[in-house]
Amino acid sequence: MPLKTLRIPTADGHADAFAALPDDGARHPGVLMYTDGFGIRPVLRELARELAGHGYYVLVPHLFHRHGPAPVVELPAYIGEEARAEIFARLMPLIEAHTAERARSDADAYLRFLTEQPEVASGPVAVTGYCIGGLLAMRTAAAHPGRVAAVAAFHGPVGADGPGLFAGLTARVHLGHAESDLTPEALGALNRTLDGAGVSYTSEIYPGTVHGFTMSDTDAYSATGLKRHWDRLLPLLSDTLSRD
Repeated sequence: MPLKTLRIPTADGHADAFAALPDDGARHPGVLMYTDGFGIRPVLRELARELAGHGYYVLVPHLFHRHGPAPVVELPAYIGEEARAEIFARLMPLIEAHTAERARSDADAYLRFLTEQPEVASGPVAVTGYCIGGLLAMRTAAAHPGRVAAVAAFHGPVGADGPGLFAGLTARVHLGHAESDLTPEALGALNRTLDGAGVSYTSEIYPGTVHGFTMSDTDAYSATGLKRHWDRLLPLLSDTLSRD
């Protein structure tokens, strides 16, 4: 799948980004993909290309564009446990500075840009995200009912904003939790909150996984966890996004 390098106009300057899309000249449903905290790097390009290969235009923005172009923190080719602590120490101030208000402003810009692309089919789009990107995906869907038809979050802190995040959510939802992130009791409480908000969802703990299990360039990677992610994500998108 070809990649396009892009710059997205936002209220606070331009965000660098890339898109993966089928090379067939047709219009395809749009998917906004939020990265994990480590940001844009080869493994995210692989994920976007894989998703585009199933017939989607996948837009991946740089989350921390206010702090400079990607990468704002240099990353090793493989992020092991020893490197992780040092990298996160440098990333946490950026994550903390990415407030809910900034996230909503960026989401408006990203969705507007995505839907204006000539390769993107008309109609609602989907949003997916990993780690902190999972929370951003949920915030985006909640802020744009009717415009976002589906949202998926993987090993993301989706409960961080409290139950108010789910009120009025119209998108269909899938939440894939790491076993290390959520106890069965916490999962039950989260799912009861989703039930109370009337959300159409699936929400499950992926067995044998730890936080970051989708990322093959980290020691958290789980091949079975990544496969389960595709097994959940692809039917969700197929069932909710229409094609021109």
